[in-house]
Amino acid sequence: MSEIKRVYFFGGKSADGDGSMKNLLGGKGANLAEMCSLGIPVPAGFTITTETSVEYYKNNMQYPPQLQKEVEEALKRVESVMEMKFGDKENPLLLSCRSGARSSMPGMMETVLNIGLCSDTIPGLIKKTGNPRFVYDAYRRLIMMYSDVVMEKAEGLDPEEGKGIRVQLDKMLQEVKNKKGYKIDTVLSTEDLVEFCDAF
Repeated sequence: MSEIKRVYFFGGKSADGDGSMKNLLGGKGANLAEMCSLGIPVPAGFTITTETSVEYYKNNMQYPPQLQKEVEEALKRVESVMEMKFGDKENPLLLSCRSGARSSMPGMMETVLNIGLCSDTIPGLIKKTGNPRFVYDAYRRLIMMYSDVVMEKAEGLDPEEGKGIRVQLDKMLQEVKNKKGYKIDTVLSTEDLVEFCDAF
């Protein structure tokens, strides 16, 4: 009996799956695989199958033990294609974790961007981009998304109205914007963003 494949790689103009596999890879995963196969320049990544999600819930919300190895192998392939390394201080690979489903669910799916950005990788990304403001704004967004999606929603926490972490962080941001007379986020300085990241 062959082992179940739970992780499908895409990138470098090739993919393990294709556009016909929406039931297994979800809409996003199948379409990304198809675009890679067509030669469209899509950043490398991988999709964890919808069947793995079903398996997780059937198994009392425990991941199958083989999943970690498959994810680690797929991540190595992503690093190779992108010529970056996750967690590297000089040339860090940042990832986006996007939800998917077998059928379209607008507004229901959560995303966490800039995974891999942390105090160890910030200096390398600043050196690489020459844009500290961009890096700290990306870090601020990661903290906000991770706090909301992973630490609150995924944990099943249900704070009372107005007490959710995202609401609190947005309120902190708005208070400083009001104090400094800023109308939009794009006028926040690098120093403002560093302070936000520390406060967040």
